[in-house]
Order: sequence, then C-alpha cells, then structure tokens
Amino acid sequence: MTKHHIPLRPLLASAVAMLALAGCDSKAPPPNMPPQSVGVITLQTQAVKIHTSLPGRTSAYEIAQVRPQVTGVIQKRLFTEGTDVTAGQQLYQIDPSRYQAAYDTARGQLAEAEAGEVTARAKLDRYRSLVQAHAVSRQEYDDALAAEKQAQGQILSAKGQVESAQVNLGYTKMYAPISGRIGRTLVTVGALVTANQTDNTAIVTRLDPIYVDVNLPAITLLRLKRELAQGRIERQANGEVPVTLTMEDGTTYEHMGRMALSEVNVDTSTASVVVRAIMPNPDKLLLPGMYVHAELDEGSDPSSLLVPQQAVSHNTHGDAQVWVIKPDDTAELRQIQIGQAVGQDWLVTGGLKAGERVVIVGVQKVKPGAKVKPEEVTAPAAAAQNNASQNKGQ
Repeated sequence: MTKHHIPLRPLLASAVAMLALAGCDSKAPPPNMPPQSVGVITLQTQAVKIHTSLPGRTSAYEIAQVRPQVTGVIQKRLFTEGTDVTAGQQLYQIDPSRYQAAYDTARGQLAEAEAGEVTARAKLDRYRSLVQAHAVSRQEYDDALAAEKQAQGQILSAKGQVESAQVNLGYTKMYAPISGRIGRTLVTVGALVTANQTDNTAIVTRLDPIYVDVNLPAITLLRLKRELAQGRIERQANGEVPVTLTMEDGTTYEHMGRMALSEVNVDTSTASVVVRAIMPNPDKLLLPGMYVHAELDEGSDPSSLLVPQQAVSHNTHGDAQVWVIKPDDTAELRQIQIGQAVGQDWLVTGGLKAGERVVIVGVQKVKPGAKVKPEEVTAPAAAAQNNASQNKGQ
C-alpha cells in the first residue's frame, strides 16, 4: 500500500498569505465621521439695565425717647397708645404744684429786687447833685453808686431764678418731640418719675419715610464707581439711584425709593459697605426691623454682553466656562467671568468679546479641538430644542 504525501510548503505559503491579508484588513483606517452639528449664538453688544439685589433691614427715619426732665407724680396720660402724634402735642402731665410754688417764689424775689433797685437809684440821683455841691462826701456818693449796681445785680439773679422755675414748671407738661407713631406707655397715672432717669415713658417713631439699610460688597461698589467713571453705566437723568423693595412674603412694595448715602468705612468682618435708601411709607406698611430685598437700579450699560445661561457650565472650582467656536470651526472650552442674571442670560464681565460664537445647543457633543458644524440659532429656539431633547430623553 502506497502513501500519497501532500507537499507542505505550498500550504504554509497560502496560510501566511491569508494571515497577511487579514492583518491588512484590521489595520485599515476607519471612515472619517462628519463634524457634529451644534447650535451657536454670535455675541453682540447691547444696552442692559444694571440692577443689584441685596438683602436689608428697615430702620426708623426718626425715633425719640420720651423721658421726664423733672421729678414728680404722673397725673394724666393724654394720648392713645399706638396712634399718630404730632410734634408739640402734650403726652403726660406731671403734678405741677411744687414747681408752681417755686415759680411764684422766684417772681416774688424778683419784685423785691426791683423795688430795692428803685430806692437805690433814687438815692444815687440825689447824691449826684449833692456831691457836686459838696453837701455829701465823695465816699457817700460812691456807696450809693455801689448800692445801685448791687440792686441791678439782684434783679438779674432774680430773673434767672424766675426763668429756671418757669422752665421746670413747663417740664411738668411732657410733649412729643417729633411727629410719628407712639408706642405703648411704659408708666401709668400715679407713677413717680424722676429727672434724668434712664427708663423711657414712651417712644415716638417716625415711619414715613423709612430707611432701608443694605450691605453692599466693597468689590461691587468699586466696580460701580469704575464703570461710572468710564461711562459704561449711565446714571438716571436726575442723578438718583432708584430703589425698589421685595417684601419678605415675596410681594413687591408698591412705592419706589432712592439711594440716599453709603458709608465711608468698609466693615472689615464682612468686606461690605452699608448703603442706605429712603422709602416712602404713607400707609405705614413698613415697620422698623423688617427683612426686605432691595433692588438698586444703577443705570444702563450700553455695551453689555449677554450669554444664555444654558450655555454656561462650571468646573470643579466653580468657575464659569463656555464652549467657543473659533474661526476654523474648532471648539475651545474657555473660562469666563459673569455677573448678575439678566432674565435667562448672564451678564459677561470678562473672557468673551463681541463677534465670538458660543455653543448653546449640543454642548454634550463637543470636545476640545474637535471640528464642528456650527449653525446659528436664536436663544428662544435653542431653549425649545433643549426642552424637546430633554422630553425625548424622558
């Protein structure tokens, strides 16, 4: 029986050729993917009204503590607690009997002094002619002159006593020092009050207008002054800064006020400056100590840049960043500086300039340096596309 031997070399050559072909097929480059389509918006400068919203507290425009100036017993209370009083309105009556007696005594002493002065002046007049005739000595004349001057001094002293007694008598009537709303009485009829006591008998507070004090960060104040100096922010025509309030319950206060002043010293613990606004309060709706949000209308910036909020993300350090499409249609992730929110946009304070394109649709498709196919869209259309894609994903 004979065996047929198959040649091995041709078989090995065929196998090597097939492996080589297979290797060539695996190393073939993949087909080029087309650039991803993204929606972009081209930034343009525009006029934007600048607002700053800050928390604050209301404080009284005027406040007066009613205290007695003399010692005595309260005879009457002449006001209704919680009502409005006017400056000069009598609030309490202190027993005036002892002060009336002191006043009457002082007037009597004044009358005695005036009578003594009449006698001294008459004697001086007689001695003036007699001394010229040498009927009286010069010493007697000098004594008469001194007596007359002493009588005049006694009159002045007596008048001072009368005025002092009259002032004390007037203090028995306690008046409202300012116009405003008076609170509860802290003393009752029959209570003994003393001069220069530290306790109040009542407090009068002027509520219209009313102050609103807010803490403005010093860095924000510097920015405002710098932008005003550069002409970027235009003041109101009358030079004032309008202020509107949002109440603690979220409602808007119906009256508009104005910024009155800012402190000259920075609080080192908070790095802020107290800014005070004056608000009209005809209905007495605002009371001292209320928590409010004050919005300062700083003016308008005619060359602002706005970027849609949907285009802005934040890195791990909290820095704002956007995807910018360069002129060669490649993407660049760039850090920017943003300020306050203006509607659905952020106010750009640095990192971008007019004419640059920012991705607002399809940001998840973009990679650094990747080629993209930018398509200009508007912000409302971009928001609709984003909402549609989110609903589709759900």
